[in-house]
Amino acid sequence: MTFIKKNMSIEDRRFYKDVFRLVMPMAVQNLINVGVTSTDVIMLGRVGENALSGVSLANQVYFILSLLFFGLTSGACVLTAQYWGKKDTRTIEKVMGMSFRISIIAGIVFAVGAIFFPRYLMLIFTSDPAIIAEGVSYLKIVGFSYILSAFTNVYLNIIRSIERVVIATVVYGVSLCANIILNSIFIFGLLGCPAMGSAGAALGTLLSRAIEVIIVVYYAQKKNDVVKIHIRDFFVRDKALGRDFFTYAFPVLLNEFAWGAGMAAISAIVGHLGSAAVAAHSVTQVCRQLSMVIGFGISSATAIMIGKAIGEKKEDLAREYGQRFVRLSIICGIGGAVVILAISPLLPLFLKLTPLAKSYLSAMMVIMSYYVIGQSLNSTIVVGVLRAGGDTRFGLFLDVGVMWLCSIVGAAVGAFVIGIPMPWVYILLCSDEVIKIPFSLWRYKSYRWLRNVTR
Repeated sequence: MTFIKKNMSIEDRRFYKDVFRLVMPMAVQNLINVGVTSTDVIMLGRVGENALSGVSLANQVYFILSLLFFGLTSGACVLTAQYWGKKDTRTIEKVMGMSFRISIIAGIVFAVGAIFFPRYLMLIFTSDPAIIAEGVSYLKIVGFSYILSAFTNVYLNIIRSIERVVIATVVYGVSLCANIILNSIFIFGLLGCPAMGSAGAALGTLLSRAIEVIIVVYYAQKKNDVVKIHIRDFFVRDKALGRDFFTYAFPVLLNEFAWGAGMAAISAIVGHLGSAAVAAHSVTQVCRQLSMVIGFGISSATAIMIGKAIGEKKEDLAREYGQRFVRLSIICGIGGAVVILAISPLLPLFLKLTPLAKSYLSAMMVIMSYYVIGQSLNSTIVVGVLRAGGDTRFGLFLDVGVMWLCSIVGAAVGAFVIGIPMPWVYILLCSDEVIKIPFSLWRYKSYRWLRNVTR
């Protein structure tokens, strides 16, 4: 610590340079991903409230799958970031192979559900026949893209941990442009194509995912000479590494699945409160993602830099990084809240919503403004700091306990038993991030997360 303090000005410059180098590409990636969702919302919002609501609820299937991918790779990055500190790239390749094996199986399972049983999936979220019909037409096509995403998500997320972050920006940037063009053509029937509505949005997404795979395969084979993809690693059997993978990745996988299932449960609760509530919730979630693009970038950079420092056996530096990232997360959260409040009055100008949906949207945006402050801080501590040190179980218990036992149960009782108004239901649904703050701060300040997990 003495060395760090004496050289604080030099260390400050180096730290913020590294943060900028990592966070900005990831923030752009997050912004691009939000752009894809925003494109669907804006375009389908012009088609009608049922199309917007149906596709939004149908996308909860992919949302859960994407969180499985994120949980899998986030857990894997506990190992890969620290092994990157040791410069052990062969072990990183093995961990990547294990991750591919699990992600592709998950992608196939979800694809089968979306393609062959879309109506049953939609019934989880709503009982409105018109909304179900829109969601079914979307899922039957977009389900094929889940297998493609299983490959690109794992690869791009894991190579982030070895500080290769720009390629994901390129991949998702091209995908966004393709998605905007293809959605315009297929949704509205441009260039002589029939107007397909929700199905058109699904086709545009599927083709965009195919483009992502082509770019990733080219980069992996021709450009990335540090960590390579080996088919044999998909079937690798390394007992010691497998135990480590299970120990650190599996709790994160369960954590993200539980959180994703919770978000889906929230959508299901909202879905049974009417199409106006669903449409407003859909727009609010896009705005939340927009306001968190830098916050999520901060949490990812936290995991990379702290994990690398621990792998290099620089525990004091890891502590210092943790303090700085926590401060940055609070600043980013406040900035995100300002963004939400600033864009709230502009949304009704671009979307075709009923008066009831507009009133719901106005209230939800205010509620979301405080939610993102808590989410920015908690994601940096749980996803960034704790996971970087291998403390993956605490986040699992925290998310499952608070989200499911407090916000979801409370909102369900309020909505369906007591019958409280929709805005109060939404306050309960968004209470978890605020409740988690004292627990996540306590765990961070205990420094029980500071462990080297490499062999």
